[in-house]
Amino acid sequence: MLRRIVFFICVAGLVGCRSLNPSIMLQTPKDFKYNTALNQQVLEYKISPNDQLDFKMYTNDGFKIIDLTALSTDFSTGFSAGFYYTVEFDGTVRLPILGRILVKGLTIREAESLLEKNYSEIYKGPFVILKVINRRVIVFPGSEAGAKVVPLTNNNTTLLEALALAGGISQNGKAYKLKLIRGELKNPEVYLIDLSTIEGVKQADLVLQANDIIYVEPKIRIGKDVIAEI
Repeated sequence: MLRRIVFFICVAGLVGCRSLNPSIMLQTPKDFKYNTALNQQVLEYKISPNDQLDFKMYTNDGFKIIDLTALSTDFSTGFSAGFYYTVEFDGTVRLPILGRILVKGLTIREAESLLEKNYSEIYKGPFVILKVINRRVIVFPGSEAGAKVVPLTNNNTTLLEALALAGGISQNGKAYKLKLIRGELKNPEVYLIDLSTIEGVKQADLVLQANDIIYVEPKIRIGKDVIAEI
């Protein structure tokens, strides 16, 4: 019986780990070239398509709120408002009076300044407040069926904060092999981060962008899987 077990273990080693753990996702070849310069990423969240904007505008430098739906509004004073607008696939958002305006790639502060500049031609001292209300990232913590969609409630949520919100790295996760996948899935940017050391924490101190994927590679449990197969 012992010889059979040893035989199966040897065969498993020859076959490879993929057949033993077919559920492991997002694997990369040994010669895969990861993106670099992660520490040079922007320190603020940038608006992207499908973001839903909570848009409020005040006049007289914030003295009164403007009702953008009231055609009879006195442009010099204003009334009340607070609405949601979606950034479309081309990066533009359609706003009252202004029409479509490009906001993709702008930080919240940059978008607020842009809108204040455009609305200043109509309103006196416009004061704009923007907030993205549907930002989220996907976290795979390294355990089976442990993936979570984590909403980003703060403008500048970091990688470590998102991992904490997802419950941290699981016991079966490789802290030294965390992949951050960003951008278009047809041609994504893939970064490799090592959180097993204090030095690696510097890489994790980065601001997440909408739809980032955080994937912690799970450990390969050869012994347990071989016994299960036997």
